[in-house]
Amino acid sequence: MNERRLLAQRILSLIDLTNLNDGCTPEDIKSLCARASGQWGHTTAVCVWPRFVELSKSLLTDSQIQIATVVNFPSGDGEVAATIKETVDALNAGADEIDLVLPYAALQRGDESTVVAMLSAIRNVVPAPSLLKVILETGELVDPILIERAAHLAIAAGADFIKTSTGKTRTSATPDAVTIMLATIHASGRVVGLKPSGGIRTVDDALEYLQLADAVMGQDWATPQTFRFGASGLLDAVESELA
Repeated sequence: MNERRLLAQRILSLIDLTNLNDGCTPEDIKSLCARASGQWGHTTAVCVWPRFVELSKSLLTDSQIQIATVVNFPSGDGEVAATIKETVDALNAGADEIDLVLPYAALQRGDESTVVAMLSAIRNVVPAPSLLKVILETGELVDPILIERAAHLAIAAGADFIKTSTGKTRTSATPDAVTIMLATIHASGRVVGLKPSGGIRTVDDALEYLQLADAVMGQDWATPQTFRFGASGLLDAVESELA
């Protein structure tokens, strides 16, 4: 297998195959789950709206593919009690991973107490082995100092992963934001994963982020346990390389 195909195979194993379209239907979820496992292997997870967790779980019961869902999504300004309920309901429906939007507008206002309260509350209701991935919404935070602070607060609260974006804003993952996030993970000394999400559509897009991870964290760091791509169209590009 040539180097390009090996890269495509590696990327495939790191994808959280995502459908968070506003008009998503059960038929779309059936298609998503079918695509998550193909002749070249399977994605690590599918990421779906909470209302589709139970269906996704039923379709993927006999597979190794994890079910991820989103809470406090996409605005990040929900109430803690409502987000706790949303999270517990999703876990009870079969979710393996919770992608929580950090209250980024509160952080922009300098209100860290609201951020910490949300992170702590949701961490407390997501027990291992379930994973908590915290979406920083870096495209809205913009300021490198705020991105670093958001990453630090998420890691301090016990996040298993930090994730760039909801995919619902003008700017999603960027190399600059990912570099800051990787540096914050590295400085923490903790085992925390990274999930670039949104706008990653080609193998070359994905390669840029993998190279950043390799440079900061080391060549063997990026595995499904520490690195994911939140993407929908990326699988098409990977399959084209492998075909």
